[in-house]
Amino acid sequence: MRYFCTKSDSSCSSRGLSRRNALSLAGATAAMLGFPYVISRESRAEPAWVDGNPFSLGVAAGDTSPDGFVLWTRLAPNPLSQDPNAPGGLTSGDLLIDFEIATDSSLRNLVRRGQATAERQYAHSVHVEIKGLQPGRPYWYRFLLGGASSRIGRATTAPSPGTALDQFSVGFASCSNYEHGYFSAYRHLADENPDLVLFLGDYIYEGIDHSPSNVRKHSDDVEASTLSTYRNRYAQYRLDPDLQRLHAEVPVLITWDDHEVQNDYANQWSQTFDDPKAFLKRRAAAYQAFYEHMPLRPSLSRPDGANMRIYDRFTFGTLAQISMIDGRQYRSREACYGPPNRGGGHLVTDAGCRERLEENRSMIGAAQEQWLYRGLATSKTRWNIIAQDVLMAQLRQEAADHTAWYWTDNWNGYPANRKRLMQHIKDSGVSNPIVLSGDIHSFWANDLKIDFDDQRSPAVATELVGTSISSRGVPYETFAKFLPYNPHVHFFESRVRGYVTIELGRRRATSRFRAIADVRDPNSSVSTLRTFVIEDGVPGPQSH
Repeated sequence: MRYFCTKSDSSCSSRGLSRRNALSLAGATAAMLGFPYVISRESRAEPAWVDGNPFSLGVAAGDTSPDGFVLWTRLAPNPLSQDPNAPGGLTSGDLLIDFEIATDSSLRNLVRRGQATAERQYAHSVHVEIKGLQPGRPYWYRFLLGGASSRIGRATTAPSPGTALDQFSVGFASCSNYEHGYFSAYRHLADENPDLVLFLGDYIYEGIDHSPSNVRKHSDDVEASTLSTYRNRYAQYRLDPDLQRLHAEVPVLITWDDHEVQNDYANQWSQTFDDPKAFLKRRAAAYQAFYEHMPLRPSLSRPDGANMRIYDRFTFGTLAQISMIDGRQYRSREACYGPPNRGGGHLVTDAGCRERLEENRSMIGAAQEQWLYRGLATSKTRWNIIAQDVLMAQLRQEAADHTAWYWTDNWNGYPANRKRLMQHIKDSGVSNPIVLSGDIHSFWANDLKIDFDDQRSPAVATELVGTSISSRGVPYETFAKFLPYNPHVHFFESRVRGYVTIELGRRRATSRFRAIADVRDPNSSVSTLRTFVIEDGVPGPQSH
């Protein structure tokens, strides 16, 4: 879809307090709390910001709907402050800031002006749920505080339900390890100007890596495990200019994987066998920091201790439905988990780990399963995308003695859930299901089947897997040896970093695997590694 401008609807306009009155109120609050404002001599009613850039972490828009979206920023004049009592360098209470929304990039034609609260509880982050706008068009916005202005961002509303669209473009990305390389992939993705970008997990990495091949360092050089250290990890990533630009120019939908909390965690079970009660406290801190840095709806995703709903469904006219699902928070314990060395993902055989095959095991939890099935069964769109975090296709890893091994951290650890999903897709006649995945630091194009062990079993869906933005790939030669045992895999490549774009049309979906030339070069070029087409009504990727 290419968004188009329509005549401004005056009924969508709304004015809150004036900017002068808003800043006057904020200035009064600042005076009581020692906030870094000064009162100008010319007008004591107009405070001015004098201590750093309060919008250092940029802006973002997400959770798009036909009449609005969520706008995000976070006040952080000292974004990497290590004082846990002064996140972002601020010690003040809640603050009111202004926002403006316009139908033009120069913000001359304002259609909305209002105020939002930067909540101290959430590190002075701002989540504004905007409603009442026109469907199917772009808007531009900015935040204002004490004479300081954020950069101008771009947001879009979704088309009205039932709108017939000719095309809609999506990019998706995952696994951006700050230490392993630069984020030039984000810059190139912004250059392509898709209608929407999906983040599929590992937006940050909680750990530290002292490899001599690293190109950058995490600023505090400690593993993130507390609210303060998770906040600073997000802040460092958000300071990256390529990531800031992508968020400012393209609206996003977001889910998480494991590194937003801890490598290979599953629900309440830690990779390092932490007591579940202690680990849930860590998860609560990680989830809160995630919320503080993402354009998520407070009415849906405000954290509740260690619980936070992020799965949601979005529809774009009659062309596409996107189900963003959560593959970490609700999953069953990883199969055959236990000391001394089986925390998190590990390779198992069916003879040695019968738990892997148990019918009641779920990757996404019973409630989310039913929510997903209902949405797929009732969808009226031509393309139905399931966006999630880890490899879904079966990956049979054969040893020299032909013993089959399976990795427990992705859908291979939950084959009964995968089979239920594939069977539901077939029985419900879901139109053109496409699964988008990340995590494995490599490109894949796969058929998805009900029974992977029966080569006569037809494909019922397509899986596209994106490589990492910067994280090092899985060993190519090792995985390439497994391909003969996995004939449903059409393509695999782990030696390059990058992202995937998809152009959805009425007759076909065209996906391009986009590869960065050198992740160690911040100015690296990009090229198309492979192109795959999915024809309307024909599951499975076809090389183009």
